[in-house]
Amino acid sequence: MSARAQTRLRAICLALPEAAEQETWDHPTWRLRGRIFCMWRPMDDGSAALWCKAPRGVQEMLVEADPKRFFRPPYVGPKGWIGLLLTGRVDWDEVAALVRRSWRMTAGKRLAATLPEDDAPSA
Repeated sequence: MSARAQTRLRAICLALPEAAEQETWDHPTWRLRGRIFCMWRPMDDGSAALWCKAPRGVQEMLVEADPKRFFRPPYVGPKGWIGLLLTGRVDWDEVAALVRRSWRMTAGKRLAATLPEDDAPSA
C-alpha cells in the first residue's frame, strides 16, 4: 500500500500549479516556489502519513473528530500542520482537499485564486 499511496499522493500534489517535488530529510516533499506544502512521512509501524498545512483551528477539530486517522505531527504540529495516516481505506478525495488547501495557504493570493475552493473537508 505504501508505494501506491505515495504514487497517488505524488499525482495529487504535482497536479497543482507550480508544484515541484524535492526530497528532504530522506522523504519526498512537495513545494510551491520553494516552500513546502505537503510531506510524505513513513511511520514506525511501516505505514505512511502525509503532513500538510491546515488553517487555524482545523488541526484540533480533525484530531478530535477522528484521532485514529488524524494527528498532530512533530516539529510542524505546533504551527498548525495536520498529519493523516494513509492506511486502510484512504479517502483520496479528502486527501486531495487537504493538499489543495495546504497549497492555497502556501500560494500568494493571485496564484491561489487560480484553484477553485470547492474542496474543504469537514470533520
